[in-house]
Formats: sequence, structure tokens, C-alpha cells
Amino acid sequence: MSVKASSLTIGGLAKAANVNVETIRYYQRRDLLSEPKRPLGGIRRYGSADIDRLTFVKTAQQLGFSLDEVGDLLRLEDGTHCQEASALAEHKLKDVREKIERLVKIEKALSDMVSQCHARPDSIACPLIASLHEGDIGTKSQRD
Repeated sequence: MSVKASSLTIGGLAKAANVNVETIRYYQRRDLLSEPKRPLGGIRRYGSADIDRLTFVKTAQQLGFSLDEVGDLLRLEDGTHCQEASALAEHKLKDVREKIERLVKIEKALSDMVSQCHARPDSIACPLIASLHEGDIGTKSQRD
């Protein structure tokens, strides 16, 4: 979308960036997006730089960065802080890999529980429910 400098209202910016108006206001309160000056008796106007900034924030969030981390990245965006930005990304990558490892363990435990349920369809006691009551999610050996 081609946007003239400072031609969008907050509603137009929200639509162009595919976010809610309240999201824009929240980002402004968090200092992730600047709030343009209101001309005397007029309406604040936003431009393509604001769309770019919102795109940056939303893309960083999709990669798992928190808004605090996004703020850190925005402070490094002048291009001269690549090593610092890389360090933030490496830390995020480590977090993502740890989450994946936990999710794989959860997937295995749930798969085992479902298999137990299917192995005993006529059982009076549900093996899955019993496992949850016992705290046995198939990962005891990893905790002990």
C-alpha cells in the first residue's frame, strides 16, 4: 500500500497495518510507536514510517519476542548494533529450542495417555484421568 507522508488517521493506520486502534494506542504508551503532534484543531496523521514500525513490532512478536524485547530491538535498529541484536536473537533462539524440547515431551506424554485409553476402551477407570490424578505424565524419569 502506498501511503503519503502523514496522510493516515489512526483508524487508517490500524487498517493499513492490520492491527486494532487500541493496539496502536497501547504501543504508543509503551514507547514502541511515537504519537504525532496534533495540529491546532486537527487530527493526528500517520505515514508509511509508522506502518513500517508497526510491521517491525508485529513481525518481532511473531518470532516470539516480548514487547520489552521488541523495545530493545527498536533501540538497536540504526544498523550499527548488529552484534547486540544478534545476541538478543540468539537468546530468543535458545528459549524457542527449550520450548520445543518441552513440547516434544508433552506430546509424547499425551500420546502415551491416549494410547492407554485406546488400549482399554471398556475400562471403568480412565487411564488418562488416573494419570492426571497421580501426577504421572510419563516424565517421572526425567524429574528423578
